[in-house]
Amino acid sequence: MIKRKIGNSSLEVFPIGLGTMGMSEFYGEINEEQSIATIHKAIEVGVNFFDTADMYGSGHNEQLLGKALKGRFNEVVLATKFGNVRGSNGEFLGVNGKPEYVKQACEASLKRLGIDVIDLYYLHRVDPKTPIEETVGAMAELVKEGKVKYIGLSEVKGSTIKRANEVHPITAVQSEYSIWTRDIEQANLTECRELGIATVAYSPLGRGVLTGKIDFNDEKDFRKHLPRLTGENLKTNMDVVKKIEEIAASKGVKASQLALAWVLAQGNDIIPIPGTKREKYLLENIEAVNISITNDELKELNKLSDIVAGERYPEYSMALTLQ
Repeated sequence: MIKRKIGNSSLEVFPIGLGTMGMSEFYGEINEEQSIATIHKAIEVGVNFFDTADMYGSGHNEQLLGKALKGRFNEVVLATKFGNVRGSNGEFLGVNGKPEYVKQACEASLKRLGIDVIDLYYLHRVDPKTPIEETVGAMAELVKEGKVKYIGLSEVKGSTIKRANEVHPITAVQSEYSIWTRDIEQANLTECRELGIATVAYSPLGRGVLTGKIDFNDEKDFRKHLPRLTGENLKTNMDVVKKIEEIAASKGVKASQLALAWVLAQGNDIIPIPGTKREKYLLENIEAVNISITNDELKELNKLSDIVAGERYPEYSMALTLQ
């Protein structure tokens, strides 16, 4: 089976992982039984890289994975994240990268997951009030204590990655990356490659929009509030989706599969982690490893990012990205 190595680590994974955030909140109704079945199906078909975070469902997502993967953690590579702090009612309280919080957050994640060691532990967002060297120094202590195998960062610029890597080797950087979100090509991809760090691409399907199948009427779906998916921006961006669908149809594949194949084609050091709650879409997604894209098709797809209208997050969230 094809595998991709996560940076300079010993971790080898199927080229497409599984993001589990939507199994707990943000993307409409949740169904725990269905989600666990999807996780089990993923392992069955060879997917062995799972991504979660302590903030997803305010801890629910880690508990869900702990339940679904009980007795099977040796078969998978598990990544979780800390730093985004939620209140008792789920409200966002800001980012905390203080050394004492790093240890506290890790202990809480280990307990929810029901494990002794985390394969890959990310700082979810950089704490603007805490030097990255201090946060990563505390994460390095977790590695020494045997509670974490490898460490990563999320939504960081290249200069931050270099500073962090001087304290302790960074194994992976998680960034939003897709046909219509290509910020990292300027922000950090060069530095990651110089240092042998893997890029883990979240939202490779443009938060599901590139599939052409999202329901904008679901009140529990946070995507309806994203700048790209409101007003005139939405009309412009659905034209981008239509173009992807046309190219996909000419190849006899789905738009989602083409979008994932595009990410895979950007380099063997990039591992997309599309999220889904359903087995059907999981199976569709992993077929992208069998799709090749011609140079002409790549050129057509690459042009689309210039058309995309609107920021990927509201202003307050954008302020915390690529720090």
